[in-house]
Amino acid sequence: MRPLSGDALQRASAFSGDERDAVYRAIMTRRDVRDQFLPDPVPEDVLMRLLAAAHHAPSVGFMQPWNFIVVDDAAVRRRVWEAFDRANHEAAGMFDGERQATYRSLKLEGILKAPLGLCITCDPSRSGEVVLGRTHNPRMDSYSTVCAVQNLWLAARAEGVGVGWVSIFHESELKEILGVPAHIEIVAWLCIGYVDELYREPELAVKGWRQRLPLEELVFRDGWGRR
Repeated sequence: MRPLSGDALQRASAFSGDERDAVYRAIMTRRDVRDQFLPDPVPEDVLMRLLAAAHHAPSVGFMQPWNFIVVDDAAVRRRVWEAFDRANHEAAGMFDGERQATYRSLKLEGILKAPLGLCITCDPSRSGEVVLGRTHNPRMDSYSTVCAVQNLWLAARAEGVGVGWVSIFHESELKEILGVPAHIEIVAWLCIGYVDELYREPELAVKGWRQRLPLEELVFRDGWGRR
């Protein structure tokens, strides 16, 4: 450990009212975009700001396990969509009756409509076998990478950029398409692009798939089930 310099710490204070409101606005109006992407390209400086936000996410043991594979090649995105489409047909068959019909009605077109794809991965070997903070919970590297996803998502909302998280695929297929090594975990495929409209509420709530649970039902005090 290196010795701390005199200026290693700085004062901690609350944001101004406007700054705080902007943070909460990004949180409350963030949406998972499936079909509203515009074809406009995302400028490189905007993309790098989003990636910098992701890279500043908290990570256990400061291991920073993430990598970012930016995909703008249409042929590669087509192969990813084909892998998704196969898995999506499998997923539809897992629901019954009206639920299946509702599932099939959802427009999941972001992979091809968004001008950018972003694959975010997790390297569990980045800091060696023994990692501070991961000694008793080996999944902390994946959890840290999810924090990077959320950082990017909130920064994108502030930039007017839409993000959609695609999770319906077989990881092995995506690894083959992108040449991802076997020991690397794929955490997220994100569709990224500008949007001019967002749902006021989460799309799945608007379309009747599921509603937000009341917060008061989810908060316990000093133990499970204690209200």
